[in-house]
Amino acid sequence: MARFVLVAGAWHGAWCWEFVVPMLEAMGHRAQPAELPGMGSDETPLAGLSLAAWARAVAEVIEADPEPAILVGHSRGGVVISQAAELVPDRIRLSVYLTAIMMKDGESGLDSSQLVPSDALRERNYEITEDGLAFKVIPDLALSYGRSPPDLVAKALAQMTPEPNFGLVTPLELSAERYGRVRRAYVECLGDETVVLSLQRAMQARQPCEIVRAIDTDHCPHYSAPAQVAAVLDELAGLA
Repeated sequence: MARFVLVAGAWHGAWCWEFVVPMLEAMGHRAQPAELPGMGSDETPLAGLSLAAWARAVAEVIEADPEPAILVGHSRGGVVISQAAELVPDRIRLSVYLTAIMMKDGESGLDSSQLVPSDALRERNYEITEDGLAFKVIPDLALSYGRSPPDLVAKALAQMTPEPNFGLVTPLELSAERYGRVRRAYVECLGDETVVLSLQRAMQARQPCEIVRAIDTDHCPHYSAPAQVAAVLDELAGLA
């Protein structure tokens, strides 16, 4: 059985794993969502936070238990788990990118948009918060939940918090000696309209993953297909 540490994507908090966690636990695993500072239920002011602070927070969750973790990042969470892998590579059995941003040293999450033609990406009009530190939740974000029950979409949108700019614009600081020695797996979401499949595969072409799996669902499988997410993570645990 395995220990999972789960990192949510943009606008989301630990709450988004509410269905996946009990399913993993029913399979005999341990699963802990890592709440990033300033996101979800954590009320740390965004001013003064950074991608480094997020990575350190995840690393501290990993280090708080002697058992090495399978680290899972969804969407923008992929940026965070990459930076966390640089900090504690020996404590991570496998990094799992769940339709997640997976960039190289010196690149930011935002740079991923350059990997595919612009017409492959859905145009979005983001609104900046008054203090200029974050992006507000916008109604068309619901497109990321295209296959989820409407009541769950409404529930998720009501819990989202502003997404700080640094999460996507800060260049990663990764080395072959640390980040590069952590095993990686990628879980594709075939119906994703946010991190589209062509982008998922472009990122993998540049940084091949040891294991690749696919599930036919939207960008937010923790709501649209939690059983499939739990099943693929259970399989990966057996391979880690």
